[in-house]
Amino acid sequence: MRTEYLSILGGRVRTRRELLGFSQTTLARRAGVHPNVVGRLERGTYNPTVLKLLGIAGALRLPLRDLV
Repeated sequence: MRTEYLSILGGRVRTRRELLGFSQTTLARRAGVHPNVVGRLERGTYNPTVLKLLGIAGALRLPLRDLV
């Protein structure tokens, strides 16, 4: 169940990133994280901290509640 949630979260990040026309590198730079974090998050293999999620949500121009 936990890994399923991470996959759903990753899909939401990827969908929004692509909608905004951002590359993974652009999103990472705007969120203040390493590009590998974005790739792993989108694949559902990374369990981010709340602070990283806040940075990613901000870079995606979404409130955190819409991301999770």
